[in-house]
Amino acid sequence: MDLMRTAADWISNAKGLVILSGAGMGVDSGLPDFRGDKGFWKAYPLYEQMGLRFQDAACPTRFDDDPKSGWGFYAHRLQLYRQTVPHVGFQLLQDWANKFDLKTFAVTSNVDGHFQKSGFSHNRVLEVHGSIHRLQCTRPCSSEWWENDLEFEVDEGNMQVADVPACTNCGSVARPNILMFGDPSWVDGQTRIQEEEFNRFLDQVGEQNLVAIEVGAGLAVPTIRMMTERLARHGVKTIRVNPIDAAINPPNLSLQLTGRQAFEQIHQHLDAS
Repeated sequence: MDLMRTAADWISNAKGLVILSGAGMGVDSGLPDFRGDKGFWKAYPLYEQMGLRFQDAACPTRFDDDPKSGWGFYAHRLQLYRQTVPHVGFQLLQDWANKFDLKTFAVTSNVDGHFQKSGFSHNRVLEVHGSIHRLQCTRPCSSEWWENDLEFEVDEGNMQVADVPACTNCGSVARPNILMFGDPSWVDGQTRIQEEEFNRFLDQVGEQNLVAIEVGAGLAVPTIRMMTERLARHGVKTIRVNPIDAAINPPNLSLQLTGRQAFEQIHQHLDAS
């Protein structure tokens, strides 16, 4: 079976497309995916010297114990996400939607905002772990969140910021509106609204008319893979794209490639149709 041709046939005959993405989606854009401690320390060698793991850096208590260091990590990531251009695969997805009149929805565990940055409608993205482009109170004093349009100065010698943002309501330290490790304080209101939009999308299009493409979703935090497999069990034609962990039960398709590689190869078949 020609997997790429089958994937192209599924997409060209569908009425809707769901893209489910993990950290691997951003690798082709040049973003780190923090696969294991070594992957994290390669991106942040200072933290290896400090014995700090990703789950330690991405912990809400750091904003209580040492907010300048807590923000050092997230401000550095914020700058990286703002500077990075989403890879061509994001545009190919939109090209397919336009060519085949596909209703589309993106579901992502990434907090980088790159689906919106690449042109996806804000009401067609579900950010299951929140977004670095929103802020909330660390306490939190309310269920409010607000846009993060701040500029930060990060001292990469100690991974600290000079100034720490404050909650607009109570003046406590503000933090990114992201679900962190061991996080009882995440304000999830925006994600709940997005979940409602996604459920309406599924009802309107009908799962039997959908194709789901999962890209770069890992096993360590299986949120996206679990959502993908739920859709597959409901009869959604599903394509799993992952250069390492691509296995999925047939008749679904397994593509052991990066997202960009898979999209470009599928596109060659779609372009010829």
